[in-house]
Amino acid sequence: SLHSCVGLLGIAAGSLLLAVHFYSSPRAAPLIPSTALGVLLLVLAALLAYAGIWRSPRNASLLPSLCLTISVFWCGYGVTFILAGWGLLGDAGDLRDAVVPGLATFSVALLLVAVVALLCREPVLAVVSAATSLASAHDVAARHSSALGSSAVACNYLVVCLVGGYFALGRILYFLTKGKVALSGTDLAKKKAWEQTQAAGGSTNPFAAVGLILNMLSAGVFACRLLGITNKLFVGQVPWLWAAGIYQIGICILSYRAMDALMATSFGFTSILKFAGGYCLLSPAWQPEEPSLPTPLLVVFAILFAVLALSLALKSPLDGLYLLLYVASCIALACHPRGFFGGGPQGVAMAIFGASALVALIHLYNGKASAKIPTGKGAVKALLARSSFLQLREGTDLHAPYLGYSKYADAEALAFACSVLASFALTSTGGPQAPLTTVVIPWVVVAGGILKLLGGSVAFARGKTLESSAFILYAVMWIIWGLTRYGGLSGTTRSFHAATGIVAFMLFNSFIVFCTLFLNITWFFYSLTFTLVALSFLLDAIHALPTGYDLAATLIFGLVSFYCFLSALSNSIFKGPCLPMGGPLVQLGGVGSGMTKCLHLPARKASSVKRIADILRSGGTCGIPTDTVYVLVAACNCPDAVEKAHRSKRQAQDRPMSLWISTLKQLEPAKHLFTPLLWDFMEAAWPSPISLVVPRGEWVDFLGMKDSAKYVGTPQSVAIRIPDCSVTTHLIDLVGPIVVTSANPTGEADTTHHNQVYAKLGDKVDAVLCDGPSPENVASTVVDCTKIDSGTIGFFRVGIIPKSQVLQILEQVQKK
Repeated sequence: SLHSCVGLLGIAAGSLLLAVHFYSSPRAAPLIPSTALGVLLLVLAALLAYAGIWRSPRNASLLPSLCLTISVFWCGYGVTFILAGWGLLGDAGDLRDAVVPGLATFSVALLLVAVVALLCREPVLAVVSAATSLASAHDVAARHSSALGSSAVACNYLVVCLVGGYFALGRILYFLTKGKVALSGTDLAKKKAWEQTQAAGGSTNPFAAVGLILNMLSAGVFACRLLGITNKLFVGQVPWLWAAGIYQIGICILSYRAMDALMATSFGFTSILKFAGGYCLLSPAWQPEEPSLPTPLLVVFAILFAVLALSLALKSPLDGLYLLLYVASCIALACHPRGFFGGGPQGVAMAIFGASALVALIHLYNGKASAKIPTGKGAVKALLARSSFLQLREGTDLHAPYLGYSKYADAEALAFACSVLASFALTSTGGPQAPLTTVVIPWVVVAGGILKLLGGSVAFARGKTLESSAFILYAVMWIIWGLTRYGGLSGTTRSFHAATGIVAFMLFNSFIVFCTLFLNITWFFYSLTFTLVALSFLLDAIHALPTGYDLAATLIFGLVSFYCFLSALSNSIFKGPCLPMGGPLVQLGGVGSGMTKCLHLPARKASSVKRIADILRSGGTCGIPTDTVYVLVAACNCPDAVEKAHRSKRQAQDRPMSLWISTLKQLEPAKHLFTPLLWDFMEAAWPSPISLVVPRGEWVDFLGMKDSAKYVGTPQSVAIRIPDCSVTTHLIDLVGPIVVTSANPTGEADTTHHNQVYAKLGDKVDAVLCDGPSPENVASTVVDCTKIDSGTIGFFRVGIIPKSQVLQILEQVQKK
């Protein structure tokens, strides 16, 4: 595809820049200045990230993983070149210590990609990956021994440029000429069958391998120091750590989109450690002593990692065992007074590097090859199958959204865990005179702020409006107060303006507390205990904070958040409420009171349409998408269902229900009851968003409407239509003619999203076929054809189809 070409051209362009740079590096003045080279690499890194993200859901190729891996490489490398151009890295030794950890990591990571590409018959990607890996390895060697020179590095990058450019050019020519011109080795048609057989066995999360490579990168920075490859840990290595952290947040989002909530949560956790490590390396810029890490927080983090590892082991034992290394890392950081600068945490980092490389290799291979390397998934599944209490969620209800179909898995577990981390971070003893001496900002701002914003955004995408509002509000509060109080922005003084802002947040939160009364007990206590934390912020701002109150408030909120984390995690894994969140404290009647009774099924699945058809045949009413807005339907041969639909939306007598068919063949037995002009007009006008009001007659009986007929149309006429929507017509093929009315109470606005169907009609609808926003926000055009034989038509409503177009169709029919 075009995005493959973009990815390969981006790799070729960056390799050409680096080849020119290393060929000219022996000169006193390189052809490309370091700052310019760094900026260009950052631009190409963004381009490669776009190509990798766009391609990943569409095929099982290794190209997306390669694009994302090189994108991270060039992002960190580019920032390092910029720092060198600005003179911030000092001598050549500092530049070597800054770039070597990243180069060593990516020489191993890209070698893994090359091996898998070779095994899976992707020679071009194997050559590109291997050459880039060799270039990185030669670069490391050249920086430790000046006798080696940089020509080998330049040659390897030149190979990448030529191979990537040739293949990208071949694909561009292939698409521009529609297959008529294909350079040797670039013909996509010859590889189509192979890729289809491999894609059938692909991994459910194509981004997991890249996330593991990012763990290699952060661990490699500290492992290189332990092995003596670098002489020190300093600010020059921060670009690698923070690039890994930023990309890992992106991988976390993409993993939620891949419906892998557990791996997404683990990537969210590890991204926090990357930002914390970078913060510690950056701290000498404003203070001479090494920063201290809050021990209680790291113990809590180790517990969170342990719980997540146990949960992940139920799905994939290999990934669960791998995550235990981060439990050891948190314990090592808590036990060692020097934190990331100590030998113990660096030794665990070296173990994480090796384990990440192994697990990444397995994920890369299993994501591409049809024959899998066993990870223990079947053994755990078979073991739990014997238990009647613990049953894993599987199938369509694994990520069932609150309202409608969502493209993201639930992120509440990550958001609650971030609340735990942010609250326990506030228990650290950081004095106002030197607020930066204790590492608090990464836990409060990254965990409590950025990742909770991520959780709120995902909750909003899943239709959880109240939960998303709470997460976003709390995230903003953590970011503002964390930077103000623990970033040294407020100093030793507090201000009335800060107190006013906190009061405003508390007023917003009081509204959320009130709304959670109608949600469930757990959410009520979660929002209520955050009020205690906000109150401690307020008292601190006005210098009236009682001794120990902030500690007590944050501990209470942290414990409640921990229960919420356990409940969200267990309920997403097991069937049934293992740790219940409770029911609403105040039960509302009417719309919205029975939110679990209405099925929400994705329209893109044929099985969903079949299930909706079964519900309609059984006498149910459903909301479905059309070529205009959402409608409420019932099978016309089910009088009780038609009556239910009529009552559910309080149908007005002057707006009768209409009749929909999927093809005129359904009216063929009654064709003789229609005038030739009317039949030709219907044939010319449909399928389309045009409803034709025709005279009522005996033809109605041919559709098997029985007692339903009294609810359809008026005694004189009936509105009938064939929708221009494949999902709707397929449903009618399965059910037969259906009775249709708009999916909203009479007098209200049209329903333009599947979430609105349930919000407006509640439990009065049995199921909703979800297809996101409507293609149009305007209803169909309703044409009066009762006097068409006299040559005139009228219009009850001019909708999406203009009057002139309808008249033009009639004119063409009359000329026949």
